[in-house]
Amino acid sequence: MEQKKESLYHALTFRTELCMGCSHCMMKCPTEAIRVIHGKAILNPDRCIDCGECYRICPYGAISVRQDDFEKIYNYKYRVALMPAVFSAQFPDKITSHQIYRALISIGFTHVFETENSVEFLVKPYNDYVKNQREKPVISSFCPAIVRLIQVRFPTLVDNIMLIKPPMDVTALYIKKIFEDSNIPSHDIGIFYVTPCAAKIAGIKSSVLEDHSLINGVINMSYLYNKVYREIKQKGFAKEQNAASGFKFMTRDSVRWSLTKGEIRVVKTNKKLAIDQIENVIDFLEKLENEDIRDIDFLELRACYQSCAGGILCSGNKFLTTERANRRANDMDEAKTNQHKTNQQEIKHYAPYIEENVLLHGKILPRSIIKLDDNMAEAMKKMKRIHEINNILPQVDCGICGAPSCQAFAEDMVQKGVEIKSCIFIQKILEQNDKLDTAETIDLMIKTWGIGKLDKSRMKELNNEINI
Repeated sequence: MEQKKESLYHALTFRTELCMGCSHCMMKCPTEAIRVIHGKAILNPDRCIDCGECYRICPYGAISVRQDDFEKIYNYKYRVALMPAVFSAQFPDKITSHQIYRALISIGFTHVFETENSVEFLVKPYNDYVKNQREKPVISSFCPAIVRLIQVRFPTLVDNIMLIKPPMDVTALYIKKIFEDSNIPSHDIGIFYVTPCAAKIAGIKSSVLEDHSLINGVINMSYLYNKVYREIKQKGFAKEQNAASGFKFMTRDSVRWSLTKGEIRVVKTNKKLAIDQIENVIDFLEKLENEDIRDIDFLELRACYQSCAGGILCSGNKFLTTERANRRANDMDEAKTNQHKTNQQEIKHYAPYIEENVLLHGKILPRSIIKLDDNMAEAMKKMKRIHEINNILPQVDCGICGAPSCQAFAEDMVQKGVEIKSCIFIQKILEQNDKLDTAETIDLMIKTWGIGKLDKSRMKELNNEINI
């Protein structure tokens, strides 16, 4: 299945009216998707993987995350909240799962399911896939930011990505099936995923794994957390512990699935590894691509530190969220409950249908982030030119040119016609040789950093301060 470039949706948007051109986001972006032009951060959508690192680091709130309007849920008769286990783990200990469940119903949902309800259905397909797949290591497809990262930065590894649907899609499939078995029309069912990150929004809106998603909308987890917390404080709700019907298939493995090491717990091989935080993932994938690392069967890779507990849209502290989720898993004792027996019967009933539909069909393709030219000969010439330019640049990756690295600046010169004089080091060499005057230098700086940082009144203030 080929994913067209133009169809990719991005959840991250840049608000130029708030951007101060500080370059924090540009220097942090793992795929060099950001440039600073005229004092504003500009996003290159072909490079962006929606990891949210720019959102996390922006000191001015100039980056926002697009989401569906909450009112959209009322377009459906049956309104399902599909929430990850880390959502309830963000609330203080005094708030029970039943109160959260009742609050979600109170604010407009008719049904609540935890995303990881489907983990019980995934254990067998996971192990069968890892056992039978020739390309090793198998890389989990759970984190959409990682899937896109591999497409744009590690294209030789795309065939290693596991072609199994993540829990949010499998649970959506299960929900649709149980409603269908109750003779409820599909158009009456609205499934809304409560997302801890921007990548999952992008993954739902334009998946590189499927042609379309069964999920009808996405709700910002931070927004819903505040809405639910306010509802609980206003209305209270009884603190019954075992009444949250949407959580019925949750097991120890289910609760931990969205945390670091959540997947490797169920994969039956000793040659497995879990890595979180995108810098760590990139460092490992570089070694893997260079064949410096071998003999691994399965990789669980997550873009965020502490995995989904560290998502940019989570309200709670990532460490407390992880601790609460682990405590919940440790306190579970399913085998002693009647509900557990009922769950096992239902799992056996639906397992054949789920297992039949859990595999992804087609192929994940690489996405070139720097297509030099359709003509191969011209592309080779441009590649050679980039190499030549990069060799004469200072290799300090200072970002003053408006690009995050000297390599990226060389690419921009060849592809976008950026002048080499935009490099501050080249400017100084030209000035020393009387080939560039101060006025031209100022003009070049304005093209990158805007007039605001170089206006005359600001210069006068700085001169006064320096004299003092």
